[in-house]
Formats: sequence, C-alpha cells, structure tokens
Amino acid sequence: SGLVLVKNPHLDLMEEDILYHLDLGTKTHNLPAMFGDIKFVCVGGSPNRMRAFAQFMHRELGLAGDGEDVADICAGSDRYAMYRAGPVLSISHGMGIPSISIMLHELIKLLHHAKCRDVTIIRIGTSGGLGIKAGSVVITDTAVDSSFQPRFEQVVLDDVVVRSTELDKDLAEELLACSREIPDFPTLIGHTMCTYDFYEGQGRLDGALCSFSSEKKLEYLRRAYDAGVRNIEMESTAFAALCGLCGLKGESSCFHLL
Repeated sequence: SGLVLVKNPHLDLMEEDILYHLDLGTKTHNLPAMFGDIKFVCVGGSPNRMRAFAQFMHRELGLAGDGEDVADICAGSDRYAMYRAGPVLSISHGMGIPSISIMLHELIKLLHHAKCRDVTIIRIGTSGGLGIKAGSVVITDTAVDSSFQPRFEQVVLDDVVVRSTELDKDLAEELLACSREIPDFPTLIGHTMCTYDFYEGQGRLDGALCSFSSEKKLEYLRRAYDAGVRNIEMESTAFAALCGLCGLKGESSCFHLL
C-alpha cells in the first residue's frame, strides 16, 4: 500500500502518541492534515543546513514567496529542527547514531500517523572520504560497520539484535544518473562505513585519546578501501536499518570534505 510501517503493537494501546523531541503529538496536532502529502524527507545533521536546504527546495519548486521566512515546525523543542517546502520535509538529526535513531523513531511514527504513502527518505550529510577526490559525493549502496560488515547492532534490553543495512539500490542508481547533470560534483556509489565516534573510531590522531600508531591507522584504512568503503561517517547503519524495517525507500549521500 506504500504506507510507512511501524512494528510496535503497544502503539495501538496508547491513547496518545507524543513525539517528544519533535514537539508534536496525535492529540495536539492534526498530523494527516499537516504532513499527509509529504513524499520526500531529507535529513541532515545541522539545523542551519536543513533550513538552508528547505529554502533551496522552496525556490526550486517555485513555491510562493522567497522561502526566507520558512518556519521551524519543531520550534517548541531544542533537539531537532524541521521545515517543509511543498511535498519535501527537511529535518536535522544531530550527530551520531543515538541522535539520528531518536529522530527517526519519531519521524517514522509521524509519517505513519499522517498516513503518508510512497515516501522517499534521503540523508544528505558530510563525511570523510577514503581514496577519493575532495569535493566528491558518495552515494551509499550499503552501510557497513567498523568491521566492514553490512549490519547494525542494536542492544535491546540485554540482547544484541543484528539488523540489515542494505539501502535502495535503484534509488542509488537514480541519484547517480541525476548527478551527471551537475558536473561540478564528482559522484560515485560505494560503501559507507559508520562509526560510533569521530576521533578514535575514525582513526584520527588528534583526539584526547589515541591508542594506535599512524602506521596501524593507514593499514586499517587500506583494508577498509579494499572492502569497498569510500567514506566514513556516524549515522548510516542506524539510518539504513530503520528505513529498511519500516518500509521506507532510503538512501544516503554525503559530500566528502577532506
């Protein structure tokens, strides 16, 4: 049916579903009226970046006004920012798996309660590149963990649950085809490695702690490259796992900074 799925039987028993960190709820807001026509959701780390993206989409879609006064739908919360431009929703998710996971749980419930259909969700972010030219855009085919495996390990109570991190390959190819119209940004498809940390987890030598040599770092990054990894960030495995489980057509594309 194209509806966004929720896999939680307890929700049916609740009188009200409060989306705490989005400052929305099923009793306080008419979610189908507010969001029922949403077809695309773009998520990224920075609130300012997602506001700028919503303004960009406002202009690209030829909507009335200049979009400069686009309103933050989640203004009552200081956790995330949410904007819309026509059928496009633009939401910040903060940095790291815990932050994006909280946002996605509530976003998925929002789309479910709003009865949205055939929604495509794309993460647009920044990342560190591996063996590619600075300024390249990496479209993720599979998100992998620090062992280069396509999996997301979630601790649920005292169980470790392993979930798939495959993303929509048709959408990846579609985005790659679109990129050929923009020659200024070299674009490729590759694996994205997701880590739990910006410093030690990504092999950086300039953190408050560092327990490895530069030689060990380079050897690890060479193995990552040989495994198909082309960029490194901190959200993709959780993003891929949640999208896949809830029937969302998802993809991640990151701009390589360094």
